[in-house]
Amino acid sequence: MNFIMKQALGGATKDMGKMLGGEEDKDPEAEKEKEEERQEALRQQEEERKAKYAKMEAEREIMRQGIRDKYGLKKKEEAEAEAQAAMEQASEGSLTRPKKAVPTGCGDEEEEDESIMDTVMKYLPGPLQDMFKK
Repeated sequence: MNFIMKQALGGATKDMGKMLGGEEDKDPEAEKEKEEERQEALRQQEEERKAKYAKMEAEREIMRQGIRDKYGLKKKEEAEAEAQAAMEQASEGSLTRPKKAVPTGCGDEEEEDESIMDTVMKYLPGPLQDMFKK
């Protein structure tokens, strides 16, 4: 029977025998070994990938540093650190938090109110000006 089967299938009996419900090679130790080898191969591939990308990133950083040196630029972290150090140094002896920068024209509201009042007074008739001055 096996001979006829081999001839009919063209020699592909090993796989077909399994498909038809024939004998299967089930060895738990062999399967466990295969799984461990597969896991080890995956770990090794992952390490190689990480090493490859670390090398690429190091090359990119060298290029970035060359550009920074050429144009006199600083890293974002360095610039932020310098700005933070300047803020800390400015408020070194202070007990309160550092003041925020006030744009020009803001905070001088008293002077602006007086100048607006003076402008309005110029356009009022004389008797009204006297009433507001009191």
